[in-house]
Amino acid sequence: MLVQTENVRGVITMNEEYETEYFCNSAEEWKAEGVEQLRLSTVDLTGVPSLENLHRGVEFALSHREKGSSVYVHCKAGRCRSATLAAAYIIRIHCWSPEEACQMLASVRPHVIIRSSQLEMLRRYHQQVCGGGSI
Repeated sequence: MLVQTENVRGVITMNEEYETEYFCNSAEEWKAEGVEQLRLSTVDLTGVPSLENLHRGVEFALSHREKGSSVYVHCKAGRCRSATLAAAYIIRIHCWSPEEACQMLASVRPHVIIRSSQLEMLRRYHQQVCGGGSI
């Protein structure tokens, strides 16, 4: 299980609650495994994580990184919602442009799809955390 092999101590669930009711651990089940769950509900297919939720998710991941543990980010297919949050994390860590972050993500997970509305939100996030400039 990821908890042992990858030292996962945090889970970010990008799904809406009804999507995970029967197929994923509940917050209580994760807690019993020693894992903290953060749910950032985002509508499937057409949804875009809010700017606030991108900040919340990245800060959650960074807090676990500081403790030396890993965070597992998921949605239903791992193509859009979770990929958008992963790209935001990359932007925050490296101050890369959204396009650079998405390219890197696609190089290791070719099935990722970042739609134009998600890319626009990542541009807004980049502006806030990096000031819009490249480092």
